[in-house]
Amino acid sequence: MDVPKEQITTLLEHGLYTSAQTLGCFLVSSPAANAETSPHIKAESLVLLSDALFREREYRRAIHTYKQALQYYKIIPKQNSTTSRSSLPPNRSSSPNSFSISAINENEVKFKIASCHCALNENRAALTEMEGIPGKSRNLQMNLLLGKLYRNSRHSRLAMSSYKECLRHCPYVLEAITALAEMGASAKDIISLFPQTPNRSGRASFDHFDSSRWLQRYVEAQCCIASNDYKGGLELFADLLQRFPNNIHLLLEIAKIEAIIGKNEEAIMNFEKVRLIDPYVVTYMDEYAILLKTKSDYTKLNKLAHDLLSIDPTRPEVFVTLSVLWERKDERGALSYADRSIRIDERHIPGHIMKGNLLLTAKRAEAAAVAFRSAQELRPDIRSYQGLVQSYLVLSKTKEALYAAREAMKAMPQSAKALKLVGDVHASNSGGREKAKKFYESALRLEPGYLGAALALAELHVIEGRNGDAVSLLERYLKDWADDSLHVKLAQVFAATNMLQDALSHYQSALRINPQNEAAKKGLERLEKQMKGVDPDAPEEDEENEVEDADGDQEETDLL
Repeated sequence: MDVPKEQITTLLEHGLYTSAQTLGCFLVSSPAANAETSPHIKAESLVLLSDALFREREYRRAIHTYKQALQYYKIIPKQNSTTSRSSLPPNRSSSPNSFSISAINENEVKFKIASCHCALNENRAALTEMEGIPGKSRNLQMNLLLGKLYRNSRHSRLAMSSYKECLRHCPYVLEAITALAEMGASAKDIISLFPQTPNRSGRASFDHFDSSRWLQRYVEAQCCIASNDYKGGLELFADLLQRFPNNIHLLLEIAKIEAIIGKNEEAIMNFEKVRLIDPYVVTYMDEYAILLKTKSDYTKLNKLAHDLLSIDPTRPEVFVTLSVLWERKDERGALSYADRSIRIDERHIPGHIMKGNLLLTAKRAEAAAVAFRSAQELRPDIRSYQGLVQSYLVLSKTKEALYAAREAMKAMPQSAKALKLVGDVHASNSGGREKAKKFYESALRLEPGYLGAALALAELHVIEGRNGDAVSLLERYLKDWADDSLHVKLAQVFAATNMLQDALSHYQSALRINPQNEAAKKGLERLEKQMKGVDPDAPEEDEENEVEDADGDQEETDLL
């Protein structure tokens, strides 16, 4: 042969893909790779060229060339085909980075075609290719890809079956563990899949040895998080962190949970710890960006966005971070970045949540509800419920808002945020304020440090004319929490009761804590008007939107 195929294999193994692609063009056009006399050599040569194209990210060309290889493979005489299959080593990898020196494996080529389609976000075409591979011929990589494709296509039962096959082969496929937990599998069911066959020493390869216990704890943690038992999940992850100090994956998981449940300071600390250990981590950094914005720390947020862009500008986390950064400058630009994060990865939950929040701000509540529902379908958490409830309330769909809030309460019975959410719906109409008060108080009993419930309860006191109760509640919290939102609320109460000097003092305190607090800035402007004797607010009457739901009321009473 004029062009030895072993040479292109060497180039591919050393990552010299451009040279491999160029040499592949010579290989497929050489006299030895004649389609009529040597279809098997032609097929092998085309696969090697396709592998080079795949690594160069020329996915369309790779698909076309892989399919050409399969066409030549089908005309190989049956005897040669049988020989080629038997000549494959049993432990052959089928990743697009593994290359055959002997004749091609049809199932391996189909997997590579599917991988190209995945890179192009063509899930349906990828699934068609993968379903053409017989179940018994699928290896670990094939089952993992098939699980992802089925899950993206909402075929949950088939996805779970594929992920289970992965764990039967190897219990350390952590992606499969997380996916099964999120789809509702119990920790016991997942652990029962782990292989128990004896190894060469005669001992079980995965038994009750200390080395495997951490993995079982990891499974339990993921199942806790998937079932919204954030407290249990945090405790398990914290135990694992004791055994594996400075584990970046564990720190990121802990930080993400803390961000979801509102432990903002702890989450920021853990995200910053991760960046100190490895400044090039991109995973979950959009969650960190959202936290920085809530703290109005735009210096760190700007640096984070710059860092992420320089690390990998193709990741969805980068575009959510840019969306967060641009929100106060250009809402349309911010929305464009959020959309782009979803185009990169339609399963990226922070992208949907960010999009929903931006649409709410733009008074496009109907579209916001769609975005929050998309996040909820991927994996419900308190933020998607909060967004959905807010959207429905803006649309005056109180019944739908109440239903969503109750769903959150059922899913997270130990969540003060879920209780507060039901209270918010009841507080939206005058007839439900007494119920709202009970839910806010229950939330504070469950989580005494939950400032969101304290602020909502204070607001309810003000609406019903109990300004003294509101002041007492807020001042009690200020003793333990130096929070700018508490100062702003107190200032608003004092301003409403014409205690203008006290209001001024608290607005100034809020701005000392957070100079970027927009509510404090606007409050000061309003206070100036009051000091000049001008009424800053035009009178508004809230439309009542009563919700009669006797069964729901009983259900809420039981949950409380």
